[in-house]
Formats: sequence, C-alpha cells, structure tokens
Amino acid sequence: MKTDTKISAQKSWAKAFAHPAAEFPLTQLSVKSGKIPDGLRGSLYRNGPGRLERGGMTAGHWFDGDGAILAVHFTDAGAAAVYRYVQTAGYLAEEKANRFLYTNYGMTAPGPAWLRWTKSVKNAANTSVLALPDRLLALWEGGPPHSLDLQTLETKGIDNLGNLDSNFSYSAHCKRDPITGNIFNFGITSSASPKLNLYKSDCTGKIVQKATIPLDGISLVHDFVLARKYLIFFVPPVRLNVLPVLAGISSYGDSFDWKPKLKTQILVIDSETLSLVSCGETDAWFQWHFANGFVKEDGSVAVDFVRFADFQTNQRLKEVPTGETRTDAEGSLWRVCLNPETAEVIAAEQLLDKACEFPVVPASEIGQDSRYIYLAMYRHDVDIVAERYGAIARLDTQTRNLTIADCGENRYPTEPVCVPDIFSEKDWILTVVYDGNSDKSEVWIFDSEGLNSAPICQLELPGVIPLSFHGTWKSAI
Repeated sequence: MKTDTKISAQKSWAKAFAHPAAEFPLTQLSVKSGKIPDGLRGSLYRNGPGRLERGGMTAGHWFDGDGAILAVHFTDAGAAAVYRYVQTAGYLAEEKANRFLYTNYGMTAPGPAWLRWTKSVKNAANTSVLALPDRLLALWEGGPPHSLDLQTLETKGIDNLGNLDSNFSYSAHCKRDPITGNIFNFGITSSASPKLNLYKSDCTGKIVQKATIPLDGISLVHDFVLARKYLIFFVPPVRLNVLPVLAGISSYGDSFDWKPKLKTQILVIDSETLSLVSCGETDAWFQWHFANGFVKEDGSVAVDFVRFADFQTNQRLKEVPTGETRTDAEGSLWRVCLNPETAEVIAAEQLLDKACEFPVVPASEIGQDSRYIYLAMYRHDVDIVAERYGAIARLDTQTRNLTIADCGENRYPTEPVCVPDIFSEKDWILTVVYDGNSDKSEVWIFDSEGLNSAPICQLELPGVIPLSFHGTWKSAI
C-alpha cells in the first residue's frame, strides 16, 4: 500500500466529527420522503465514537472516541429516536475534568511517562451493540460490556453476563446462532502468556460455557466467524510490542508491528465443545471484519471477509479524527475455503475487486450459505484516499451481480443493517446517513430488492450522528 503525502482540503465527512455529538431525548421523527413500511416494527441500534475531542485536544485514533448509542424505535405511531453517550466511569470522569485522563487504543495517559503505566485504560464502549431480551449491551474491544435500557438507553453499568471475570474483555463482534439462539464471543488476555478466551452464552446473554486457547503473541483479533459447527479465527501477523506501552511512551495502536513472515494463523474451534479442532497458517494479510462463514456440501468451510494487504489500515483509521485521511489502505471482499480438520486453505478468491468494508448478511443466515452480502463502498470516481464510504451495496455471491445505492455527493452512509419485515418474506436495508450538504443526519430505508432505486423512506434525525461503527436490529416480535 502506498501513502499519499499531499495535503488535501477536508471533505464533507469531516464536519460530522467537527464537534462532540449532542445527545437528544426520545424524539418523534419527521418523514422527509416516502413512507415507513407497515412491516418494519422493532428497534435499530447503532454504536460509534461520539466525542473525539476534549479540552482542545483531539483523540489519537478513531477508536478512542466515547461511545454513543442511537436507538430508532419503529412502532404503529411512526419512528422515534434517542441518542445518548454510554455513561462509563471513564466518560464521567473526563466530562467532569473536561480533559483526557486515560490511556486508550491510540493515546497514552497525560502526565509523566514513568507514571502512565499506573493509569487504567478507558473502556470506550464505542464499537457495537448486542440486543438481549431485557437489555442492550454496548460492546468494546478491550473490556467488559456495559448494560443499557432498551428504550431509553440509560446506562445501568458493567455487565458480567453472569460469569465474566471483571478484568476480562468481551469483544465487539459476538455471533448469534439463528437456529439455537446461542451467542458466541471471545476476548484476548494480554499478558506474558496471551490467551484467546472463548464464551458461549444462552439467548439471555448468560455465559454458560468458557474455554481458553494459548496464543503465541498478542495480536489484533477484531472479529471471527460462526460456521454452524465451527468458530473460525484468522490471527493476522500483527504483534504488540509491549515494552513501549508499559513504559508509557507509546500507545497500543502505535505499538503493533506488522510481521508478515509470521503469516496468518487459522484456528478452527468446535462450536459445541469450544475445543481446538485444528490450527494452520497461510499467506499474510490483515482483516477487521468477516461477512459470514458456512460449511459446504463437501465438508469444507467457506469464509467471506474483507482482506487488507497489510496493516496500513490502522494508520488510515488513526487519521480520521483529524478530518483528513492521506493513507491509501483499502480492502476488498474475499472468500477463503479451508479444510476444518487441518485448517489448510484449499482455495482463495476475490469476490469483489472494489474497495469496501462493513460486510454483513441477514441475521437469520449467519453460519449458513447466504446468497447476499451487504457492504459499504465508495461512490464512483471519488478520491478514495480522502473520502469515506458514500454508497452501500448488495453482492449476489451466485451471479456476482453488484447492486449499488449511491447516496449522492457529500452523503455518507453507515454499515447497512438487514431487517426482516414482520408480515412478509421481504427484507429492508437500514442505514444512517450523514448529509454533509445540510450538516444533518437521517435514517434511510431501502428495499433489499431495489438498492439501486431511491430509498423508500427518509427520516430526519434531530442531531448530527458522527459516522459510527456497528449496529443491530431487535424485532418487535
């Protein structure tokens, strides 16, 4: 990957981060165009960094922002939304002090370097959400989840899911089996003996089974795949250089080293027993997100994910809070087929040769062969180094047909969320769009079968929602 050192003017997406996001109470939304589908009943939740500045200082990385949750409730009365920061201990302390106080992914704690190792890491609660029957969890990479009220988003506090050690992490990318209702997740123990901690929960979120697998170093494992019988992990050849972090002279994000000679490690886990089935290695690459995985008729496992050539993507994401991105580091959609008994890669192919991210499939098809993958992409003929994603799309994995919803100039959608209609077989696609032309945010609703047509409904939000990371849907039935 190359780096463009030419300084360019800020793009419209940067305005979404120009000021800390403002909370708003439950507010009935105005319909800007179209009509809310009769069968769209439930709640959309989205999580992302809402604040990237304190006391005149900018956060060191996009991952450092305080988590803020948007909930959009669809009922017979229409749509109403509420937006609130997760009231973590770190957020409350920094609000009171009006300055950064903690170490985070891209930041070291303020003060003398020799004292920084004594400062705790702030749980930013800013990456994703898990909707349980009686509560919403705000998820983050490096710590336990926070529990929130499903309707009001009032923060209830740290949630240990009944059996999570207080100092263990519960990752942002859990997977729910649509057939059994079981929820799978993981966390990394960053110590002298790094470990991959595995968790299986029942449908209420309560952890009912745990396991631990040793790792040969502290890597950056952000996501994984549930393929019915298996949990698949790709461990990229990124390793944390611990000493600068412990010495307080470098952040976590700046202390990860790209080591391609280590190759990408593949771990295959039995989803029933949480035991290691096989491990292997393959070409060096990096990935943040997986779309899905499934067992094929011949017993091999197909894994779809966005593949990056190296770790330059971390530098690009670090630049987002500044409002100007200069690093060319994009990924594309790939499918890897592997033998689960040996973790050997049988085949690898690029499914889509265009830059993309945030791949998802319908929640009802997780772990199964899903025909359609939804993604965030760039608009045609834009400077992808300086811009953010301006379109969402659907890839038909059978025909390879790509259907694109171009949101228009200076409009930036978030990760698409596939939502089932409660009255029919139809699916709706929801995304939150920041409109840089008007400096406003909106909820757009598309027909999944007509992404290349105009949205069937646009709803006006009462405030700007900075570009967020991940969301989920909780149906009303």
